[in-house]
Amino acid sequence: MNKFQILNKLGEGAFGQVFKVKRISDGDIYAMKKVKVLALSAKEKDNALNEVRILASINHINLVGFKEAFFEESANNLCFVMEFCDGGDLLGKINSYKKKFTKMPEKEVWLYFVQMVRGLKCLHDKKIVHRDIKCANVFLSNEGTVKLGDLNVSKVAKSGLL
Repeated sequence: MNKFQILNKLGEGAFGQVFKVKRISDGDIYAMKKVKVLALSAKEKDNALNEVRILASINHINLVGFKEAFFEESANNLCFVMEFCDGGDLLGKINSYKKKFTKMPEKEVWLYFVQMVRGLKCLHDKKIVHRDIKCANVFLSNEGTVKLGDLNVSKVAKSGLL
């Protein structure tokens, strides 16, 4: 953990917290998911490790990029560092349109949809099923790139079955 500075908390889920962090050596910004290992059941621990393995095994423009993982012994946290998506998530984007009482332009909807399908195709080509597609797990860059994330409950199909 001494290689990173926590800048702020991005969110909290059932399995842990996500922070915006800066790597001290080069100043690069990342997202870091911290999972409290002691608070997890055996199945939840498997899910956390599964997410790290899957993220580390794939590289695609429409999937959140994996950088590194480590165990923070002082707090019993499994930490994994991922690409930071500076545009937030699709849920936040939709909510911003709702607050303005406007609709998302159809062109923008299609842009997001096509990129989500490309990310899913990459996963499916590797026999990985995401199993938790929702707006809060679709991340955006400020340039408009869509990245699927939070592969915590994803599964690899063995013999074509889950």
